[in-house]
Parts: sequence; C-alpha cells; structure tokens
Amino acid sequence: MREISAPLAAHLAGDATTLCHAWRVTRRDGVRIGFTDHDEDLAFGGLLYRAASGFASAEALFAAGLSVEAGEVTGGFSSEAIAEADVAAGRYDGARVELLRVNWADTAQLLLLSVHEIGEVTRAGESFRAELRRITHRLEQVQGRLYGRCCDADFGDARCGVDATSPPLLAQRRVVAVAGALDILVAAPAPPSSLYWRLGRLAVLDGAAAGWQAQIADQRAEPDGSTRLTLWLAPPVAISVGDRVALTAGCDKRFSTCRDRFGNGVNFQGFPHMPGLDFAYGYADGDTEHDGRPLYQDDAP
Repeated sequence: MREISAPLAAHLAGDATTLCHAWRVTRRDGVRIGFTDHDEDLAFGGLLYRAASGFASAEALFAAGLSVEAGEVTGGFSSEAIAEADVAAGRYDGARVELLRVNWADTAQLLLLSVHEIGEVTRAGESFRAELRRITHRLEQVQGRLYGRCCDADFGDARCGVDATSPPLLAQRRVVAVAGALDILVAAPAPPSSLYWRLGRLAVLDGAAAGWQAQIADQRAEPDGSTRLTLWLAPPVAISVGDRVALTAGCDKRFSTCRDRFGNGVNFQGFPHMPGLDFAYGYADGDTEHDGRPLYQDDAP
C-alpha cells in the first residue's frame, strides 16, 4: 500500500488541487533526465524537470498482481531534452522510468506512482514512442543453466575468472577507415593470433556513437598494416574516422581455447567431456575398447 504524506493528503482533501505528473528517467549510464506535463519547469530532488518537452504518457494498461504492465510514453526530439542520436545509439534501452504525482505549488509534496523500464523504442520523423514495461517482466526471463560442452559464461565476468580489463586482452585503437556498414579499419597491426579479436567486443569510446557496443564477427590483417574488423550489427549512429574504440579479446567458448589461450581451464564453465547426441545411438561391439578412458576429449594430450 502506498503511504501518502500528511501534507499531500491534506492537499488532496481540499476543494482544488495543483497537481501534475513528472517523469524521472535514469539511463543505464547513470544520466538522469526529468520531464513534466506542467506548463513550467520544476526543480526538486536535485533534478530539473523540463516542461514543454513533448514528453507525455500515452496508453497504459494496469493490472493487479505480478502481471506485466504495458504502457507507452511519447515525445519529440530536442537538443535540450532527448537527442535523436542518443535514442538511435540505444542509450535509453532498459532505462528506468519513475512516474511521480507532484504538487507543483509545493514540490515537497509528491507521490511515486509506478516504476517501469523502457523496452522497445520506435522512431517516426522527429518523434519517438517508447514502450514501458513494469519491472515484473524480469520474472518471465529464463533462469538457470543448460548443460553443454561449451562454456556458458560471459568472457571476463565473475564466473569466467579472466581479467579482461587490462592488456593484452583489452586494447584501444583508433579508427583509420570505415569500409561499409559493418567493416571498420583500426590502426596498429593485429596481435600475434590472426583471430585474437574475433568474437570479442568492440566499444566506441568517443564520437557520435560513444557508448555503443557490438560483437566482432571477424578480423583480417590489411596490407597497409591496419586491422579490418567486421561487426555482427551495424552501428545505429555512424562511426567516424578518428574515433577511439576499445577492443576485448574474443573467446569461442571451447575448452581448448580456455585452457591454451587464456590458461583458464580450471574455471571452464562447460562440460567438455559430455557425450554427444551420437553416443545415444552407440552400442558395445567387439571392435571398441572399453578401458575406462573419457568418452570425449577436446584436444587433451
């Protein structure tokens, strides 16, 4: 049950009210932006809530219990509020949206109505429409692990155990050329392994696409000494020559790669000796040796 402060309750019990809505948006990079449907800007809680921003609530569907609540907000692009480049770069994906009811005559009187996350964002001309999801949507996400021969950890996370935040596993390069929507060329020669960055991560550090990340599909050394990186997805905002990118080494999730390239076999989060599907169709015969050796070995000496 929501608790309404005594001053706000007294205001609501009066004959006339001075109430408006306010939205507090917190992006995943920590940037906070405020909006209000009042006709003047409001400032409270250390944040400025902009009026006349075009930010407004559209349809909303409310349900009891733990069901996923759907709603939308709409707005127009503004250099002072929401920039089109930020939306295109995905900086609002998964952002936290808090809906407040505020007494604009005394902003200390406010009530938190709901908390959502921004889901799908669509653009049309100079406006956008963002889907709001109640945080209970996380309960629908699949939890647990699947048993398989390959590792199911993310390279460099706590389960993996490899420190991917320092050289040589992490390196910064400058873009020297853009060769299409999916290919960029970075300065400096490739590492000793020709596939060192393949399946790794690329993060743009500056420029219009700053903050955007993608997985590297392939790499190739160029005759001029640069390295061509092919991305799985094209950036929503163009990467430009001179932009700096951070490259994280790639891992193909195989036990031999974990053991030989990264020396991390002890932390391998897969089951490399698990029999394959073909084992179920096998049977004992006179030509097979049954001496207790592993049924499967991944390049083990």
